[in-house]
Amino acid sequence: MSDSEVLRQTTLHAVHVEAGARLIDFAGWDMPVWYDSATNEHVAVRTHAGIFDLGHMGELSVEGPAAGAVLDYALLLHASKMPVGRARYTMICNEDGGIIDDLIVYRLGEESFLVVANASNAPAVFAQLVERSSQTPGVEASNVELRDDTDRWGLIAVQGPTAAAIVQQVVELEIDAVKYYRIAATTVNGHDGLLARTGYTGEDGFELFVPAEAAPAVWRALIERGQASGLVPAGLAARDTLRLEAGMPLYGNELTAQTTPFDVNSGRLVDFDGPDFVGAAGLAAQAERGAGTHLIGLHIDGRRPARSGYAVSVDGAVVGEITSGALSPTLDHPIAMARVSQNFATGDVVSVDVRGKAIGATIVDLPFRSRPPVPRLNPPTPPTEEN
Repeated sequence: MSDSEVLRQTTLHAVHVEAGARLIDFAGWDMPVWYDSATNEHVAVRTHAGIFDLGHMGELSVEGPAAGAVLDYALLLHASKMPVGRARYTMICNEDGGIIDDLIVYRLGEESFLVVANASNAPAVFAQLVERSSQTPGVEASNVELRDDTDRWGLIAVQGPTAAAIVQQVVELEIDAVKYYRIAATTVNGHDGLLARTGYTGEDGFELFVPAEAAPAVWRALIERGQASGLVPAGLAARDTLRLEAGMPLYGNELTAQTTPFDVNSGRLVDFDGPDFVGAAGLAAQAERGAGTHLIGLHIDGRRPARSGYAVSVDGAVVGEITSGALSPTLDHPIAMARVSQNFATGDVVSVDVRGKAIGATIVDLPFRSRPPVPRLNPPTPPTEEN
């Protein structure tokens, strides 16, 4: 970014400044990387709860009678078959099958969808949706409306074991009614909004879509009500180590325009049996010849983390590179994900070049930490035996 360019600010920017957050340039946005300590914030999410500002994410609305058909054609999912209130993880690819972005799609109504894109890619995703809406077979332009509603929404995530109890205090609906990967309209701290049981941490949690102007009051209400349950504000650094432990890919690291879903163990997202979609021919060709790379998990020997770009070798021959790596606060040793050019089995040993020194690493299954089951705030009363 040049000196003449101004970083964008979320509607919560003043809240972060007041809290003493360390702010950095992230995809053109002035975002908190941590408040107190990235490690402390990570541990808080795993043991209690953390609150995150996601206002930099792109919220793209697709509405109208042809909304489902347009998304069927534009993305790797059958949006037209999604039940109202459901969320789906998917991707948008180029003609060759390269990944433009990974997305969450929410079906809000029979003719209403919300597409959430990564901050750096949201403009490109929106441009592609507009272009593809005019190319969707059998669709009239008047039957679909696309809007970039990023500035309309504030997006706040509350994640962790106590998230449900905290969020229940500011929403009108019954939390237990919102299952994993579902979304529902509700009142959030007195404002009309949306509550999704989704997240990027590997914990139970929620993402609250509220009017942008209401976000600071909602944030403060959550902080106030959540203090007794261990809620702390958390920044980008904790979010990154949390998603790494959960084996969740990051665009620009695991996912790029040069990788396809098959290259990152996400071939399950590709369905050739439904309507035609952009990238189908390129992905079909790759499905026939096989994946070019494979995404693996690694436990790194010692205490020095392996960072993105470090080479992965076997018997002196480079077979891939680290895409993400860190010292795991939960596991207390370094972990990493890597893209490699050959198949390995769990337990195989490779070498990672960590600043010029060959360090051993063992291949492990992803995720590094399994997501705990979704708890219920009000579990049903077990039946009593009748005498």
